[in-house]
Amino acid sequence: MTEAFEKAAEEAKVLKQRPTREELSDLYGLYKQATSGDVNIGLSKEEAMALYIELVEKLKAIYGI
Repeated sequence: MTEAFEKAAEEAKVLKQRPTREELSDLYGLYKQATSGDVNIGLSKEEAMALYIELVEKLKAIYGI
């Protein structure tokens, strides 16, 4: 999963359009949770990675890469 997470993190940087503030906030929170551990959102690192990957896939469908 780490490899997929790292790929998603790179793809998030090259979206054709900038996501909304809310989407960026969600991305940042999940990224920090996945890389730094618990930041008060109640997810394990693995859960945060999975949700981050899912969110990036959704954003790619909306904004393209």
